[in-house]
Amino acid sequence: MKTGVVDVGGGLRGIYACGVLDRCLEEGVTFDLGIGVSAGSANLITFFAGQKGRNFRFYTEYAQRPEYMSLKNFLKKRSYVDLDYVYSTLSNSDGEDPLDYEAFAKNPAEFLVVATNAETGEGKYFDRTDIRQDCYDVMKASSTLPVVCRPYPIGGQLYFDGALFDPVPVKKALDCGCDRVVLLLTKPETPPREPGKDLRLARLLQKTHPNAAEGLRLRAGRYNQGVALTQRLAKEGRAVILAPDDTCGVDTLTRDAEPLCRLYDKGRADFEKLARFLG
Repeated sequence: MKTGVVDVGGGLRGIYACGVLDRCLEEGVTFDLGIGVSAGSANLITFFAGQKGRNFRFYTEYAQRPEYMSLKNFLKKRSYVDLDYVYSTLSNSDGEDPLDYEAFAKNPAEFLVVATNAETGEGKYFDRTDIRQDCYDVMKASSTLPVVCRPYPIGGQLYFDGALFDPVPVKKALDCGCDRVVLLLTKPETPPREPGKDLRLARLLQKTHPNAAEGLRLRAGRYNQGVALTQRLAKEGRAVILAPDDTCGVDTLTRDAEPLCRLYDKGRADFEKLARFLG
């Protein structure tokens, strides 16, 4: 029985999934495959490294710093979120809060990170072979919010957030041979996602990256299709969806620690639903 976990990210709302995964570490729950989108990739690599509490510090402490995200970053580097600060300065072996790369490398679970080619709009599923000690560029690429950040370069290609191509990669998990899938959402399961904000961002992106802009226009529909697929699997006993009943006022770039902590606690509490599913 191969079980996969899919974390869709969602910027700072990802602290909900962080709460679920911290409980998984406490209770000894493991997965055979993890697929991360955007902030979900950071959640999962830390989970597979066995570092309980590390993601929580990034959401509640480091995100408060102007070096992490600020208008100054945007004016100076054309990226509101400084992904090099997050995934290199803080996360490298000589950083303030390093990823335990050795533990991650020893974990046998498959690990995929979704990013979107900024020029073609096609998706790229990076895997373990694309990650090395102190080289976490695939998480940077997957977390590059269009318009807010400039596209991130890897291997001569530019990438945006993985959600532009595959916002809910449950089908990918099935294609990888999973019998059961755990889907971690960071906003309520219903109602369906609306495309309003994406359409506004797509207009801003259209001139420089038209194919990526099309991905933004399609994101809500693709997201809803992924959730609907998982709901069908759930009725068959092959999937479970964990989602907050509300986001506690947390949005993609919210930095207020109090609502972030409440959303984290919701994830910790909702672990019980996962425990029942896994039996």
